[in-house]
Amino acid sequence: MRPRRGPGAAGGGSTANDPDRECIFEPRDYVPTVDEHNEVVAELKARARRQLRARMRALRAAVPQRARAERSARIVGRIGELEEYQRASGVALFWPLEHEVDLRALDERARTDGKRVYYPVMDPAGDVFRTGFALTESTAELADRGRGFAEPGPQAPRAVRGEIELVVVPALAVSANGYRLGYGSGFYDSVLPEFVPPAVSVAVAYEFQLLAELPALDHDVACSLVVTDFRTVRVPKA
Repeated sequence: MRPRRGPGAAGGGSTANDPDRECIFEPRDYVPTVDEHNEVVAELKARARRQLRARMRALRAAVPQRARAERSARIVGRIGELEEYQRASGVALFWPLEHEVDLRALDERARTDGKRVYYPVMDPAGDVFRTGFALTESTAELADRGRGFAEPGPQAPRAVRGEIELVVVPALAVSANGYRLGYGSGFYDSVLPEFVPPAVSVAVAYEFQLLAELPALDHDVACSLVVTDFRTVRVPKA
């Protein structure tokens, strides 16, 4: 480290021989600790994810409603062609938030095909919520119960591992390796490990939401398939 001489004394005198002069050391060879490095990387990822969320929300909102409906219909058709859907006796869907992929036609198809249809729920458990899925007889049972999305009521039977074979997951953005960017609540990162496996998870998004890569976090859970209105991507098993 090289000492840098401080400013001269008042009146312009030199401090070259002043033992009390100010010295500032420049840490040119400083190496951050592992914890400091990880903290910086985490902050950069968090910032990138916030920016991506804002951009994807804006892009999605800019698509005309008719175009979103056409894209959603193609996504529903692609899911219906999946062998994982065809052999499933129970499927978990989601009720669309504003501008999301609309799966209501898939709900109708699944019930016509004789499948059990489940929707996400959050049950109060003390100071936290327990995530899961609940069985529904019709979409008339869904309502916003104060958690920002439509969910079944408290009397709807809760699913257990093995009752659901296919989970369809929303995304603001998704990468080809199955990682998705959600709204930040962590609902699916929490609930998917409870059902997958044996269930198969399918992330759905419009084609423009499919990105080459995403800044994934350690707790993020990848999906097994990605379905857009243009393609179906099978994620290689690790």
